[in-house]
Amino acid sequence: MWYEILPGLAIMTACLTVPGVATICIHRFTNGGKEKRIARVPYQWNLLQRDKRVSGEQLYYKSKGLENIH
Repeated sequence: MWYEILPGLAIMTACLTVPGVATICIHRFTNGGKEKRIARVPYQWNLLQRDKRVSGEQLYYKSKGLENIH
């Protein structure tokens, strides 16, 4: 019957979900609690460079806020 496909569907869904979730967890662990940012266009690259400069530590993922802007 139709319900015989459910175990296979569950296994397939788990196998396709685990790598994506693992990637997010690894990026959060290695980047100080934030997901990895990817610069695909020059504007995004400029934003990453701005965040790196403003952080005061030369790390784009450690943003400190307005107190570092001079």
